[in-house]
Amino acid sequence: MTRYLAGRLGYYAALLTAAVFLSYALTGTALGPRAYFEAKQPRPSAASVDRQLTALNLNDRTPVVERFGTWANGLLHGDLGRTIHGTPVNDEFGRRIWVSLRLLLVGTLLGMLLGVAAGAWSAVRQYRLSDRALTVLSFVLLSTPVFLLALLLKNGAIAAKDAAGHEVVPFTGYETPNLAGGIGAHLADWALHLLLPTLTLALGGLAAYSRYQRATMLDVLGADYLRTAEAKGLTRGRALLKHGLRTAVIPMTTMFAYAFLGLFTGAAFTETVFGWHGMGEWFIQAVNEQDVNSVAAVNLFAAVAVLAAGFLADALHAALDPRVRAA
Repeated sequence: MTRYLAGRLGYYAALLTAAVFLSYALTGTALGPRAYFEAKQPRPSAASVDRQLTALNLNDRTPVVERFGTWANGLLHGDLGRTIHGTPVNDEFGRRIWVSLRLLLVGTLLGMLLGVAAGAWSAVRQYRLSDRALTVLSFVLLSTPVFLLALLLKNGAIAAKDAAGHEVVPFTGYETPNLAGGIGAHLADWALHLLLPTLTLALGGLAAYSRYQRATMLDVLGADYLRTAEAKGLTRGRALLKHGLRTAVIPMTTMFAYAFLGLFTGAAFTETVFGWHGMGEWFIQAVNEQDVNSVAAVNLFAAVAVLAAGFLADALHAALDPRVRAA
């Protein structure tokens, strides 16, 4: 297993290098920071614009490969460059990364656990009322865009506030400013602010995971090893839980890495709707401002997060499947 994971780690390291270069090259080619400086009033001279762009490593007259080399060299020394406003990208990155990680990790875990449980339950109760209800709910959620789901939840919270006369569930921001109290009060406040954004991401994950889990669970329900386990004295429920679910979960580990990428995309809209100042909101702002270095930093975060999810999926696959461990 160690040998297998070491090989996968090397593969992901090479993939990360390629992903970071391609994302920087595309960003540096597609965005035009020169227009941002030329639009200032009073309009600066062409020489002044060139000096500012060169100082920020954004000059489009410098080959993109050379600009990437400068940026990558800074990255190796822990420097992500400067934003288009001249402030350090590191400062903005450090403020926003924990906001997004909090949302992504909780949303991923909740969506995966609920999706696996709902899919397994739906398969065991195939064609019954609960199965049909979960199927309809899953397709409704799958067909609802993330930003629309976020808006529906936020509007529901606003309606609840209007009806009750006070805020029932926080629907903007990720914490209450200047909150008094100890660590317990702050943790409770973070959990309440996390509720609606996490639910937005988790519902999408629940729908996708449950459909896939239902299909894989149906494949194992009639397996010989389940009948053998029951013949040896295990109840149907224990046989399904101990042997059937473990086998049916194995294909889900592969889906986990790909689903995480979709979750990250959805988080950008979720953060914007709920006023979370995370990486997704920063990405949208940076693209609008033609801020190449900030976009590159967010792309770096996304690449590391997705590939880390892929490596975790491989580790889970190896832990669950003895054939992989023996390879």
